[in-house]
Amino acid sequence: MAVGGGDRAVAIRIDVLHHVTDEELRALSERNPGYQFERTAEGRLVVAPTGGEGGLQSGEVFGQLRDWNRRTQLGLVFDSSTGFNLPNGACRSPDAAWVVRARWDALSNTEREGFPPLCPDAVFEVRSRSDTLTELRAKMREYLDNGARLGVLIDREGNALEVYRSGGDPERHAGPPLLPLDPELPGFVLDSRPIFGD
Repeated sequence: MAVGGGDRAVAIRIDVLHHVTDEELRALSERNPGYQFERTAEGRLVVAPTGGEGGLQSGEVFGQLRDWNRRTQLGLVFDSSTGFNLPNGACRSPDAAWVVRARWDALSNTEREGFPPLCPDAVFEVRSRSDTLTELRAKMREYLDNGARLGVLIDREGNALEVYRSGGDPERHAGPPLLPLDPELPGFVLDSRPIFGD
C-alpha cells in the first residue's frame, strides 16, 4: 500500500472481505506507526496518515484540552492514537477526545486496555488536506449519534471552527480567536490563534 507523505497524503479506504476486528486493527497500528487506522460502522478499514502540519495542529488542540482538564479534573483526555469502539460498531480515533471521569471509571480494566467501548463526551477533529468537509461533517454527526455531547471540527483550510452539539444545528465560526465551549467543557476556551497560525 503506497501512501503519499506529508499533508498531501490521501486517505485510503480498503474494502475487506470481512469486518475488521479489534485485534486486526490493533496489529495494523502496531506494525505501521505514524498512520491512523479507523473502522467504519460497516467494517471498512480507513487509513489516514497525519502529516506534519496536521500533527502540529492536533497537538495544539490536545495540549489545550489537557491543560484545562488538569485544572478542572473533570475527566480524562485522549490523543489521536486512541481508538474508541462506538455503539454503531465503528472504531474511531478523534484528534483529541475527552471523557467524563465517571464513565471511564465504569469500564473494566480489560475495556480500558483495549479500544474503550464508548463514544467520548467531546471530540475534536482537525481538517488536513486529505480530508473533505463532507467526510468530517459526517464523522461529527456519527459521534453525536453515538453519544458525544460536543464535537469541534477545525477547518484550517477555511480558517473556521464548526461546533456540533447534541440536539442542535452546527455552528460555524469564521476564524474566532477564542471560542468558549461551555457548558459541555465548563470554563474551557479554545484559543485558535496557534492553530491557525495567527
